[in-house]
Amino acid sequence: MSPLLARDGAVVGTGITFVDVSRYRRLQESLEDSRSRLETAFEELQSTAEELETTNEELHSTNEELETMNEELHSTNEELETINDELRQRTLDLDEVNAFLESILVSLHAGVVVLDDELRVRAWNDQAVDLWGLRPEEVQGQHFVSLDIGLELDGLLPMVRETLAGEQGERVTTVEATNRRGPRIDLRVSCSQLLSPTDEIRGVIVLMEPV
Repeated sequence: MSPLLARDGAVVGTGITFVDVSRYRRLQESLEDSRSRLETAFEELQSTAEELETTNEELHSTNEELETMNEELHSTNEELETINDELRQRTLDLDEVNAFLESILVSLHAGVVVLDDELRVRAWNDQAVDLWGLRPEEVQGQHFVSLDIGLELDGLLPMVRETLAGEQGERVTTVEATNRRGPRIDLRVSCSQLLSPTDEIRGVIVLMEPV
């Protein structure tokens, strides 16, 4: 709004000018809205960055734990390989011992029966097969008393039990028997303890030889 002046300077009226500012107002409102959105987005980005930093720290910690676990697993694997090598060597040694014992049992002229501490058959050599007609696989794990082999057990079982009970020295007796071919025979039977490496009684070794 401005005054209208005559040539002599007298005020003769007022001039009013109208300017449409609605467009500028809309622009200002839009700018303020955009600024508000940018501020919100910035806050969200900042929060996301903090979360990512926390996640990164957790991943770093997890990675360290995984590295530690990997080292432990590697160490355990080496220990297992060592144990496996030892077991393999012990198996070879045991096979050699078994082969050696088997050769001894085969070479003996007496029937040999090895019983555990419950009187179940653990070993049965060829001479025992020749005496009683039963193969090792037929008697393995069977209770000695339950075997139908024609052997008089009245005089034998007390000696076997005394040997298991810890009586020292070899115990010998003579018993009557009927071998697989039918005739009556006299057997010289001896019992000795089957000992573990720590000298624990694990069973009885029974030798039976015709006399």
